[in-house]
Order: sequence, then structure tokens, then C-alpha cells
Amino acid sequence: MALSNSHPAPANDAAPVRRRPRHFSMVRDFHLADFFTLGNAACGVAAIFVAMLALASGIAGPDPRLLLIAAAFAPAAFIFDVLDGRIARWRQQHSALGRELDSLADVISFGVAPATLAFAAGMQGGWDAVVLAYFVCCGVSRLARFNVTAEALAGEDAGGKVKYFEGTPIPTSVLLTGLLAIAAWQGRVGDQLWGGSWSLLGWQLHPMVLLFALSGSLMISKTIRIPKF
Repeated sequence: MALSNSHPAPANDAAPVRRRPRHFSMVRDFHLADFFTLGNAACGVAAIFVAMLALASGIAGPDPRLLLIAAAFAPAAFIFDVLDGRIARWRQQHSALGRELDSLADVISFGVAPATLAFAAGMQGGWDAVVLAYFVCCGVSRLARFNVTAEALAGEDAGGKVKYFEGTPIPTSVLLTGLLAIAAWQGRVGDQLWGGSWSLLGWQLHPMVLLFALSGSLMISKTIRIPKF
């Protein structure tokens, strides 16, 4: 009778057991600064929700008090945006994830939220919608360009630090939110917006929305360079 030459493999040669990922394993990899970045995003989402509530609750127009509350989330988001950078530098914790989180949060708080607030305040004409969409697209493009620039510098320079901004940073839209807050404070919302309303080719245009067109154009400019401190 032939004997088999096979022998059972030793226990220590067994294939390693693949461990399942732990719950919330991604969150466990966050740095302290990343949670401040998420605070920035949360403020932007809150501003959008309150702006929508202001638009839905007003009988003769948007509720100015709710518009003021929505606008108040913009400086709060800006504070979180400043703090996350300072904390990252203080703890010397920089990562590609943190940079992407920062850009996504900025799109919400300083791109989509101001556009939503402007729409809720009365910029609801056809041309208004086109300009506000342009503003958001400019903000997205500006942040994408910044991330690509940062990666290129990281490959060339050991520090990988961006020394200047190309175009105005997207948080400058806080100024637009401030103007909308002043307008709401004065009751100049809805049909009472500064500059009134124009009719062009059958679509309505509120001249105040042109400030968003200007802001978006400045963000995607390649000739404007602002030193980063």
C-alpha cells in the first residue's frame, strides 16, 4: 500500500486571517484639525437649511430674521476654517485627506451656502440662477486648481507650502454674505432688493447678483496673486 507523502501543514504556516475593518476606522484616522474642518462644513449645511426655511416660512417674502440667522453661520464657518489650518500647523499634522476635506467644506460654506442665501433673499430670476451657478462653479474650479498647485509644490519643494493664492480665496464670499445680512436687516429682500429687478429677454435679473459674478471671476483669475501667510 502506497503511503502518502503529504503532511498536514504546521499551524504557524497557516494563511494569515484578514481582519475586518474596525467600525468608524476612517474617523479614527482623522487629525484634530479635520474635526474643525467638519465644523466648517456643518456651519455651511446649517446656513443652507435655515435659508431654505426662510424662503418657505415667509408669506409676503423671505423671513428677514431667518436670513440673518443663516448669514451668521458664514463667520462661524470662517472661524472654523482659520482654526483648522492653525491647528494643523501647530500639531504639524498635514495630510492629503485634510486638504481634500478643507476644499469640500469650503465649497459648501463659501460656495453653495452664499448662493442659496442669495436665492432665498430674492435673487430667483432666470439670469440670477445662471449667475449663482457660475459663482459656485468658479468656487469649485478655484479650489481644484489650488489642490493641484499644492500637489505640484509638494513634489518640488520639501516643505510643499503654497506661497500665494492664484485668484481670490473662496472664503472672501463672506463679504457677500455680509451684504445680504445688511440687506435683510434693512428689510431689503424679495422685491425690495437693492437695485431692483431688470427684465432681459424674458428673464429677470437683480443687479445685486452681479456681485456674485464679480466674486466668481476674481476667484478663477490667474493674474491676481495674493500672498498666503
